[in-house]
Amino acid sequence: MKMSYLEAVTDALDTAMALDPDVIVMGEDVGVYGGGSGATRGLIQKYGPERVMDTPISETSFTGAAVGCAILGMKPVVEIIFSDFMTLALDPIMNHAAKMHFMSAGTINVPIVVRTPMGAGTGAAAQHSQSVENMFMNIPGLIVIAPSSPADAKGLLLSAIECPDPVIFLEHKLSYKHQGEVPRVRYVLPIGKAGIPREGRDITIISYSEMVNESLKAAELLCEEGISAEVVDLRTLRPLDRETVLESVSKTGRALIVTESPVFGGFSGEIASMINEGGVSLRTPVRRLGGADSPIAYSETIESRQIPHSVSIAAAAKEMVRSTTHD
Repeated sequence: MKMSYLEAVTDALDTAMALDPDVIVMGEDVGVYGGGSGATRGLIQKYGPERVMDTPISETSFTGAAVGCAILGMKPVVEIIFSDFMTLALDPIMNHAAKMHFMSAGTINVPIVVRTPMGAGTGAAAQHSQSVENMFMNIPGLIVIAPSSPADAKGLLLSAIECPDPVIFLEHKLSYKHQGEVPRVRYVLPIGKAGIPREGRDITIISYSEMVNESLKAAELLCEEGISAEVVDLRTLRPLDRETVLESVSKTGRALIVTESPVFGGFSGEIASMINEGGVSLRTPVRRLGGADSPIAYSETIESRQIPHSVSIAAAAKEMVRSTTHD
């Protein structure tokens, strides 16, 4: 049936809780209020306050408590109301959840999922609009997922909840409104497998989260000019699906990597290095397009110019294709 990305997240939580009594939800306002974005609406009425727990305003404490619950066999799903506040939960995530399996010689698993809405575009200003994925990319032991569509959001969230390892699950605030066909039954999508929502022959646009949707719009604009763009939706950032990326770039010979986060020190550099080291024959150097290297502004006019959008993505791709001299 058709549902929004936000509804798909709720449906995934409902499905998981109905099937497994060990699944619990924790976070600020996840109970009576239904979550900061409404993703947990109705769950406390179905499963009660012992499984849908409103917590104090202390990300460090309730994330740490969730790590303890996971070690003892529960499957906690933690909601951090804004991804910017993940900084307050870094110690239990980075130093405990991510390392416990290794430090216990594989005898302890930490099946915790930390969900959080991220990204700009809502006028929420510098402290509520960041893209935080880069904070977690250099932490062995973590899985990082960033879906772009309703169907992927449900399938990957169910996979994350059933995964024995800690998962950071990033949901872009602008993605919540997107509609799509989503099966009402339980289904899972493989962690670590990218998707190709649009095939093409002239250039590969690689992205994740909401930038995938902007890249698909850009592909439509490029099509009007006779340029065929393939869009790779990474879906899972760690582990990264190298095979799908390299196969696509090998086919098109061009790679444009699009992220909302700034280019400097960002994940796009890892993807570019992977392509350059992968023995792919390129028609033009890999290009990265990212957000402005500055905090996100409150002003809608400024904010709209700080992040990539369909027109800027299409312009970058067009320049890459048209500048190639040996097609």
